[in-house]
Amino acid sequence: MCILMDLAATLQTLLTTEAEQAARDTGCVRRVRKLSGATFVQTLVLGWLHDPHASLDALADFAADLGADLSPQALDQRLTAAATHCLAEVLTAALHRVVAATPAAIPLLDRFQGGVYIFDTTIISLPATLAPLFPGCGGSAPGDGAAALKAHAGLELTTGALDLDFGPGRQPDVSSALARGPLPEGALRLADRGFFDLEVLQDYTEQGVFWITRVPARLVVQEEQGSVCSLAAFLDGQQGNGIDTWVKVGRDGRLACRLVARRAPAAVAAKRRSQLYKQAKKKGRKVSIAQLTLCEWTVYLTNLRAEQLRWEELWVLARTRWQIELLFKLWKSHGGLEALRGGRAERVLCELYAKLIGQVVQQWLLVSCGGPCLEYSYPKAVRRVRRQIPLLAVLLGVVSEVVRVLQRLQQRLQKRCRVQKRGRRPTTYALLLDPDRVNDQEEQQQEEETVLWAA
Repeated sequence: MCILMDLAATLQTLLTTEAEQAARDTGCVRRVRKLSGATFVQTLVLGWLHDPHASLDALADFAADLGADLSPQALDQRLTAAATHCLAEVLTAALHRVVAATPAAIPLLDRFQGGVYIFDTTIISLPATLAPLFPGCGGSAPGDGAAALKAHAGLELTTGALDLDFGPGRQPDVSSALARGPLPEGALRLADRGFFDLEVLQDYTEQGVFWITRVPARLVVQEEQGSVCSLAAFLDGQQGNGIDTWVKVGRDGRLACRLVARRAPAAVAAKRRSQLYKQAKKKGRKVSIAQLTLCEWTVYLTNLRAEQLRWEELWVLARTRWQIELLFKLWKSHGGLEALRGGRAERVLCELYAKLIGQVVQQWLLVSCGGPCLEYSYPKAVRRVRRQIPLLAVLLGVVSEVVRVLQRLQQRLQKRCRVQKRGRRPTTYALLLDPDRVNDQEEQQQEEETVLWAA
């Protein structure tokens, strides 16, 4: 109950008091007539959260339900540069808050007293008119990838707490503030190869932070005997199907760590090679022998010793990184971040920022009412969250009424959205509870983690 009351107060403050202040500070609303700053923000954020594909006509109806009767054209005229600054301020205010669930009681995760943090990025394509503000990475056709926003995300797995950072599409993952931000002692950091940085990993080791990471193709490995070779050459010289050994990595052997690898099944390796050739053809590049060798393996580095974490447990923990991929999928397919309308820069930015705020609010609702994300189905839960948004918007001014809406949402999430047991293909949640089942899932996991090794 306490969590729901805190969330209700947070939602009310963000979408009323702080939204109104942001609108005045940015000049989005200079004097209140039909539409106040708070109602304007609520209309866009909650309107698009309820229906990610809502037109301006539908948003005008949503505003009318909040007491602001205006035409779609009048709403469109308010999507200005000042409005983008207003929504950006509200987004910043939202990200300064930490809303989390009670930690999940899973023994494997409980070993890491500081929490389990997953980091990854996703690209949100934007119209070319926004290239000066958010330059993209380009593409194979003229105009492709001219503009894009890169969202850097950090998800604490046991509580669902979310942290975000944003930059232009061409910004390297490793340069994000989240890539090297402080973590609690005893925490576990899970990240893809885009966040790979030897100096950062060494710093975390010295700070008492554990980590598991994917590796870049150009990694140089120094074995215990002192021989130095590329990762591909090291793997090519292995006879068995698995590796679990300590090595030093980097050209100067600066980082000592544990290398854990499993040879991929033939079908998985073939699929990886096929995708590698397809991507190379698209980019006009050649596929190297080293890349083909790496397609045959799934490789992780960690500073956790074998007595601290068996390879089955490491495999299961590495698999949980897909929780953040599922979150990105929700943002794009269910949250409408791939369906930004219009070519006018201000119009697109208003929709982008409003939908991002909406996804942050949605995450708050999910973790506060549903619990840690591992325990329920994301798509089912999101559908039920969206159904409650119109009522939540109308009652936002009264905290006690908001709490009642949240209680009803909590009952529905916990009753109807729990992860269903699967016998043949155990869920990530089931594998965390019983890591020894990983042998049955190894082939599937390696196929899911199909990678395109950089040259």
